[in-house]
Amino acid sequence: MAAAATGRTLLVFRFSALGDMAMTIPVMKQALDSHPDLQIVFVSNKNWGALTEGIPRLTFYPADFKGVHKGIPGLYRLFRELRRQFNIAAVADLHNVLRSKIVSTFFRLTGVRVRTIDKGRAEKKALTRQENKVLQPLTSTIERYATVFRQLGIQLEMGTKPVFSPRELTEAARAVVGAKGLEKWIGIAPFATYREKMYPLEKMEEVIAALSSRPNHKILLFGGGKNEAALLQELAGKYPNTVSLAGRFSLKDELTVISQLDRMISMDSANMHLASLFGVPVVSVWGATHPFAGFMGYGQSESDAVQINDLPCRPCSVFGNKPCFRGDHACMEWIKPNQITEKAGF
Repeated sequence: MAAAATGRTLLVFRFSALGDMAMTIPVMKQALDSHPDLQIVFVSNKNWGALTEGIPRLTFYPADFKGVHKGIPGLYRLFRELRRQFNIAAVADLHNVLRSKIVSTFFRLTGVRVRTIDKGRAEKKALTRQENKVLQPLTSTIERYATVFRQLGIQLEMGTKPVFSPRELTEAARAVVGAKGLEKWIGIAPFATYREKMYPLEKMEEVIAALSSRPNHKILLFGGGKNEAALLQELAGKYPNTVSLAGRFSLKDELTVISQLDRMISMDSANMHLASLFGVPVVSVWGATHPFAGFMGYGQSESDAVQINDLPCRPCSVFGNKPCFRGDHACMEWIKPNQITEKAGF
């Protein structure tokens, strides 16, 4: 076994996307808890530092790939910055893309040990192909991250304990959602990057209508971007006890609200993973993608997943970025709103 990288500093890369970045947090927290002499420098998108706040010995280092760290010269600059500021003992590349490979290579050339995530591409291809599909659970992404740490001699066992405790609402958050009293707060994040991962909005509106009519329930709508914010604001105006948070908060403020939720309803998207960090039960809705690919939220139960299990075409892609070859999006269209509301009950 390789000597552990404890006593010094481990450099960890995961540049994007937000959901995948969020899944690194439980692994790094467990590694730090298990090894009190370990320090981690985590390099990721400059906008996501709020996710690492409150974890001792975890230093967030922002990467700016559209600015000072753009292109190969920028990546070399990033390497030099990190090497100058930290005594790096080893590198854990949890992304395995061209950018992370280039920076890792710079470190490797100076004698620093590097280990890289095995994304299981061949297994995922077998899971998502149309013919001779191998429908079986694959190693979770979180476990794949943990394996990289173990390869560097940092032994850890992943559990399901929430990473963070509920946070006090910021003043900005309280001004919008009010104080958390005896109401049940249900977050709904209806959007996803790709159409194939998104439950039809008109059906999700039925979910909102049903849940907002329950006594002592408050519905909080999550989204981003001007178009999403406009749509959610319109929905919030139509139903009682419903508030849109889209475009109104920083990530830090939004996390305090998420930490106070009693349930989150989300697609296979970043909000599932953000809620999971606080141990919030998530009713996750799956269409073209599937929990078997390894992206179920940390500590979440597959029994809370809503999906059509008897469609032989599912899953048709790992990330939901391939157009529906059937053309009817049956994997989402066939899900009834009450399938979601029933799982969101108390």
